[in-house]
Amino acid sequence: MNTFRHLAALLVLLCVVSLAVAATQHHFSAKEYEAFHDVLHPLEHEALPNKDYRRIRSQSGELVKRGKAIVKSGTPEALVGDKRTEFVAELKTFDTALNKLKAVVRRGSNTRLATSYSAVHDSFEKLMSMLPRR
Repeated sequence: MNTFRHLAALLVLLCVVSLAVAATQHHFSAKEYEAFHDVLHPLEHEALPNKDYRRIRSQSGELVKRGKAIVKSGTPEALVGDKRTEFVAELKTFDTALNKLKAVVRRGSNTRLATSYSAVHDSFEKLMSMLPRR
């Protein structure tokens, strides 16, 4: 009887562990998005309205770095079919916008900087709206 209890307990434990692993594999973490937003938010709501282009330029390296982490994180497994295809396309648009921002920061006018920064912001917002909800 003791052997039966041990086997039953082991079977229950294996079921719990396999369910936890399956949930982890299909769960999408948005930590990269949150880290990016931590840099983006003050630029969008303080620097850009005040035309503080020096601040945008100084923070752009960190913004691009955190944006590249989003690109690297890929596409959430929960997105399938057309939603997945749309997300992949928007992720490419976001990556392109990050590359343009990086180039404009080095040698572009303030007007081009504002336009390039806004493209990054808008693409990020679109990605956020496409993320699966918990």
